[in-house]
Amino acid sequence: MADTERQQARKGRRTAILIAGTGMFWILATLIGAEMGWSMRTRALFDLIALAGFVLAIVMIYQIWRARQNDQR
Repeated sequence: MADTERQQARKGRRTAILIAGTGMFWILATLIGAEMGWSMRTRALFDLIALAGFVLAIVMIYQIWRARQNDQR
């Protein structure tokens, strides 16, 4: 049982790092894009990349939640 909890904790930390990293990437891309005068099309590309990162994080959170639901049964 302790091994399962460690795996879930590891997945949770990985998800948290993904969320924080995606947020930092998005903020930096926005700031750098504004400073360097990137086109709106290029900025939108970085927005879509960040959106994909957040969607991946939601999928990972759902997987963790489902694993915990299965462990309680």
